[in-house]
Amino acid sequence: MTTQVIEPTAADAEVVSMKLLLETGVHFGHKTRRWHPKMKQYIFTQRNGIHIIDLQQTLSMLARAFEIVRDWAAEGKTFLFVGTKKQAAEAIETEAQRCGMYWVNQRWLGGTLTNFATIQERIDRLQNLERQKESGQLALLTKKERLKLEYLMNKVNHQMAGIKAMRQLPDIMFIVDPGKEKIAVAEGRRMGIPMVAINDTDCDPNLVDHPIPANDDAIRSVRLITSKMADAVIEGRALREQRLLEEQKAAEEEAAEAAIAEEKAAAEAQDSLEPEQAEVEEPAVVAEE
Repeated sequence: MTTQVIEPTAADAEVVSMKLLLETGVHFGHKTRRWHPKMKQYIFTQRNGIHIIDLQQTLSMLARAFEIVRDWAAEGKTFLFVGTKKQAAEAIETEAQRCGMYWVNQRWLGGTLTNFATIQERIDRLQNLERQKESGQLALLTKKERLKLEYLMNKVNHQMAGIKAMRQLPDIMFIVDPGKEKIAVAEGRRMGIPMVAINDTDCDPNLVDHPIPANDDAIRSVRLITSKMADAVIEGRALREQRLLEEQKAAEEEAAEAAIAEEKAAAEAQDSLEPEQAEVEEPAVVAEE
């Protein structure tokens, strides 16, 4: 994957302002000794041994990612939000729930994507145990057996809370720190899943399709960008719903017009079948002599 510098436009400020990017510390990168050379094009300068990210490019690439995510959501695509570092965990769960998508904010389980069938079996097992608990069946077990199963339920729930309802592979992934989530990134690439990511100065931007150069260690920075991705999903889904309603209305109008045309054609056909009434001549009156 290759990245390119995108020139900022006036429309980019509609997604987020430069002032807000500065206030949330999006521009602070990592220490200069930890940088990744491929991030050079996104670095503005360095200050006190810290790389400073070029926020003009962040603004442009965030706006571009917003547009892409919105368009994907408008097509009905599903998203998986991934961020297991402590600075990202809360924002990932909150924003994914807000836009009705899936998330992973605990340890990434190897095979979540590449061995999806096995993961689904674990989720099915969890849901079966939850149903048994609700019905009171677990109460019939010994205390030791019940505690063992409840421990298993809590563990799996903790790990898979955000993907319990995910019955098929996600269409898109949003990732906070691809370097930290390298296993998730590797699985996503293997399965051909497009990825959008918050990319700090220490991470290869070519690992993902749409990197957003930004601070991935500050909670406020992560929350801001993650919330914008959730906003894009919400906006896209609203556009999709509106389009579906318009298509449904158009289909109903077309069906109504077709029904009217059919009735008219049937009436005309009926009229053509009726025999024409012949004109009747009055008999001539003969005068009597």
